Order: sequence, then structure tokens, then C-alpha cells
Amino acid sequence: MSDHTPTEINLNRKTRSLKVTFDDGETFDMSCEYLRVHSPSAEVQGHGPGQEVLQLNKENVNIDDIEAVGNYAIKPSFNDGHDTGIYSWDTLYILGKNQQENWARYLDKLKQAGHQRKLDA
Repeated sequence: MSDHTPTEINLNRKTRSLKVTFDDGETFDMSCEYLRVHSPSAEVQGHGPGQEVLQLNKENVNIDDIEAVGNYAIKPSFNDGHDTGIYSWDTLYILGKNQQENWARYLDKLKQAGHQRKLDA
């Protein structure tokens, strides 16, 4: 059972962001790019520690559809074809709560790999 349950989930395709409000009053506005590059799927996370796959060129990714998974998660379908990530309520909460640190770490990994976000170029 999840410690945090969303009371509202709103996708804004124009701004390419997902706003999630939880039952404890916390609200997180997360970009589709952020959610895509931090997908909990095996395609992104790998099958074990050290097997993560750095996601590139996701600056303009959007979410086409969001499917409920039971009463515990959502499964977004991204417009780049990725649709295997199941985001539990706790995963969404942790991604929201740690968004600043996660994003900085992602940008650092891009830099170390010799890549630059197209929007930053």
C-alpha cells in the first residue's frame, strides 16, 4: 500500500507537464521530459544497479495518454513510443519530492557523456 495517494493528476500537453497533487497537500509539477528520462521501466533503469540507460534527445517529448494501473499507479504513453514505465504513487511522489536533485544529476550525466540538451544549445 502506498504512503501517498494522488488526489489530482492533470496533464498539460501545451506546457508538456504533469501536475500531481497528493493527499498530504504536496503538489508537484513535473515536465514530461523529466518523467520520461526517469521512467521506472527496465528500458531506462536496466535490470540491476549500473545498468541504467542515459536517455538522450527527450527535450520535446510529451505524454499522449495516461492509463490507470489498478489503484496504485499510472502508465503514461509518451509520444516517442515509450509506454512501459509504470509510475506507482510512491514513485511519482519521490520523483516530485526529489525533482531538483534528480534533474541536476541527469544534466551532469549528460555533460559527462558529452551531450547537451537541444534546448540549451
